Amino acid sequence: MDDDAKSLKQRASGEKGLHRALFKKLRGMKPARVDGLITSRHDRLMEQADCLACANCCRSISPALNDRDVDRMAKALKMKPSEVVTRFLRIDSDGDYVFRTQPCPLLGADNYCAIYEARPRACREYPHTDRSRQHQLLDITFRNIAICPVVYDLVTELREELS
Repeated sequence: MDDDAKSLKQRASGEKGLHRALFKKLRGMKPARVDGLITSRHDRLMEQADCLACANCCRSISPALNDRDVDRMAKALKMKPSEVVTRFLRIDSDGDYVFRTQPCPLLGADNYCAIYEARPRACREYPHTDRSRQHQLLDITFRNIAICPVVYDLVTELREELS
């Protein structure tokens, strides 16, 4: 893990109590308000982010993949879907395909994805802070605080606004 990722994880860990209190407050709000608070910040914070400089998500978590993702990956890699599964994937405790290794085996040394245009849906949608029904994604957002600088900054802004 590089220094920036370690620093983010340490900061997030040190503020876990504050984050828990914020998320408790968010769970008590009307869903439409939670959606507005989170999604309204997404575009601005993503524009400020340099995902290629970070790539912490690709280094530290594995998305859940579906059959469509596997097919798209196979086409991009010029492999059969069964080869993609055998070479890169395993089934996790929830019964989902996930990458066998971390960092992602398709992440290059330059932080570029070898199949960027065909990357799995969960990768395309990460960090999921622009999706509707944010109130249903609060557990995911909470976990992503220590992984994604955008989520960390978003939560920090929310904490300051709602305190």
